[in-house]
Amino acid sequence: MRGQAPLVLTAAGSAAPLAPRILAAWAEGRPVALAAPGDRHELEGALGDGSDWPALGAAVVLGSGGSSGRRRWCLQPLLHLEASAAATAACLGAQGLDPAACLHLNPLPLHHVSGLLPLVRTRQWGAQLGLLPAEWMRDPDLLAQAAPLPADRPVVLSLVPTQLTRLMATAAGVDWLRRCAVIWVGGAALAPALATRARQLGLRLSPCYGATETAAMVCALAPDRFLAGESGCGPALADVALRLDGEAGAVEVRTARLACGWLEAGRLISLAPGAGGWWRSGDAGRLDPGGLTVLGRLDGALQSGAETVFPEELEGRLAAAAQGRGLPLEAVLLLGQPEAEWGERLLALVRPQPGADGAALITALQQLTAPWRPADRPRRWHLCTELAPNAAGKWERSRWRRWISEA
Repeated sequence: MRGQAPLVLTAAGSAAPLAPRILAAWAEGRPVALAAPGDRHELEGALGDGSDWPALGAAVVLGSGGSSGRRRWCLQPLLHLEASAAATAACLGAQGLDPAACLHLNPLPLHHVSGLLPLVRTRQWGAQLGLLPAEWMRDPDLLAQAAPLPADRPVVLSLVPTQLTRLMATAAGVDWLRRCAVIWVGGAALAPALATRARQLGLRLSPCYGATETAAMVCALAPDRFLAGESGCGPALADVALRLDGEAGAVEVRTARLACGWLEAGRLISLAPGAGGWWRSGDAGRLDPGGLTVLGRLDGALQSGAETVFPEELEGRLAAAAQGRGLPLEAVLLLGQPEAEWGERLLALVRPQPGADGAALITALQQLTAPWRPADRPRRWHLCTELAPNAAGKWERSRWRRWISEA
């Protein structure tokens, strides 16, 4: 049966005008499709001409947030988003917080599932939502003045690591973060050096893990456990089961809130979880009694000299070592390149801090990695002053591979 075509919205600029339009569409039982301005054409291609529309009802179509591989435009019914919100409420309750009594702040764009869920959560909980403009997050002094935090109720904040890094760079940003009861950090790996610094500053981080396909968060590490020195993304939420694929180490998720599928040219393609309802993510991980640690993208893993290499894990390791030595490293990205003997070898893109000697930095980084096992050591190093993740804090690795080939 053909359904009602979605309301297509471009999430550009402030999120405040979009929020009531999304809620109004859902109240009418109408689906909403959200995209960044540069992705609207791709989204419209996935939606098609409407001739084969499924009966979606109140739902959302969002681009999956994977850091590599082909983007999929996932369909999530509103009921799944609300189930996710209920599980998150239970997580806060276990930490002694009443979700309805908290102020929930969100600087993330609504076209990402982690930016949309605060809207769903606060609507369900009857809590107050504060939508923070992206430009405030780039100016900690402005943020502290424009969004003073209340002293009479807990504040819950959602961030990606890039935003956290910017806020931690100034005294005003650190003081603002210290007033938050819970700081959910997701969307990308939390670098070990950044986590260590956050603990030293007493910031109540809650590293978490989720996906568009799982209606956002499936596990989270409580702030008290983070401050006690635990790493990883914590245990599964109440409505989620986690396991690892025995052969590849892929993180697999079982939950009733898995996406219905993804849209291609107006057709809904089933997500098709495996036996027992397990959905296989694209991430490799490690499970222990403390919960899940994400090692990196499986589609970003390399086979180098018969060794499996996870570039994201090594990026964090290198950044932590550089910080420990006081090196002026602003960003680093490790990519694989084919090589006949090894299969693939790593190369490194490096962005120094402004005014730093790039050549001297690379020499120092080469010395730092010299004791590493051969497969983990970058074979080539490149200075890249424009190196940066995207607005969601993710590395668009295909973009930087193109940069290398053009350079």
